[in-house]
Amino acid sequence: MDKHDLKSELIRRFVAYAAVDTRSDDSSETCPSTPGQLVLARQLADELEAIGLTEVTLDANGYVMATLPATSAKAVPTIGFLAHMDTASDFTGTNVKPQLIESYDGGDIVLSAEPGITLSPREFPELAGYKGQTLLTTDGTTLLGADDKAGIAEIMTAMAYLAAHPEIPHGRIRVGFLPDEEIGRGPHRFDVAAFGADFAYTMDGGPLGELEYESFNAAEAVVTIQGKNVHPGYAKGKMLNAQSIGMALHGRLPAGEVPEFTEGYEGFFHLISFEGTVDRTRMRYIIRDFDRESFENRKSLLATIAEEFRQTYGAGSVTLELKDQYYNMREKIEPVMHIVELARQALEDCGVKPDIKPIRGGTDGSQLSYMGLPTPNLFAGGENFHGRYEYVSADTMVKAAEVILRIAALAEEQA
Repeated sequence: MDKHDLKSELIRRFVAYAAVDTRSDDSSETCPSTPGQLVLARQLADELEAIGLTEVTLDANGYVMATLPATSAKAVPTIGFLAHMDTASDFTGTNVKPQLIESYDGGDIVLSAEPGITLSPREFPELAGYKGQTLLTTDGTTLLGADDKAGIAEIMTAMAYLAAHPEIPHGRIRVGFLPDEEIGRGPHRFDVAAFGADFAYTMDGGPLGELEYESFNAAEAVVTIQGKNVHPGYAKGKMLNAQSIGMALHGRLPAGEVPEFTEGYEGFFHLISFEGTVDRTRMRYIIRDFDRESFENRKSLLATIAEEFRQTYGAGSVTLELKDQYYNMREKIEPVMHIVELARQALEDCGVKPDIKPIRGGTDGSQLSYMGLPTPNLFAGGENFHGRYEYVSADTMVKAAEVILRIAALAEEQA
């Protein structure tokens, strides 16, 4: 395999995908939530046909599926490779113009001369580890979209390579590109039966070597507080300031159990938004924990606090809406740990040290695993997701594509 050609193909594809604005929108009720995702979906479907895959489908909801037919007569499991098309709404994804940094020298990278935005290893120490590599960065005005267009490029490049080399034995491979992962809806309309894979891998992780089969248990909570607004000069004994009540309610949660103070297997409460007036305030939280019992305890704690505030301020003063989003996929993957072992062996065979750790977040695999498709997560190479300081190493992307190829080959060898 010519790694230079592989790298060039990965860069070319990634830049083309990044140019399409595919930010998802959680306020939208459509699927996909934004039209740009359908633009990219059509582009990917056309490309899959062009490189020789079969059974290429694009449904009305923006889900793309395709098949690379088996070249082996063995009874090899059907393996799926998945990535999501949307990018986060946290930062603009309009007019993304990736910058190519050849042979990175280990120093500061000026992303934009105006207003002087710099990607520096002083602020992002892991950047120094990429010295000598080829990097793709933003121009300082948008996000990059490595999450997860790097994953798309890696899957597409690996499939193109296998399609062009039918002499390489492998089983049937299914490819899927999903919308709306960033807003938690990616698998909602994904047809697991139609996909028809025995197991799959999302190419949606971060740095080189990541292999993840544990995710958070996740819930969303919305607290709405109805206050009473009267003239502040005559408010004594009458006013109920919904904002003040909201701050007091938030203060009842454990101060140290928030994202900025937690790591590893530690869970948290995260106040996503606080909007309101004296009359009415709305607070939106996400609740995360790896342990199911602790997860349930977190939800119960918030419910108990909300009830106490209702008792204090009146029956209609505080409402709480709790909704589970996804669960720890470990529960569904542990019974089929051979699929994690297959990926681990493929990493090692490609000269990559496996970094097996829990995802402090969720991927489409979190939900898909509960839908009957066990789906661990593999690295795609990006760093500093969702903002102007996002970057990805093309060298890491090459390794990710090689790992995909090795998983396919290793599964055939072991069949």
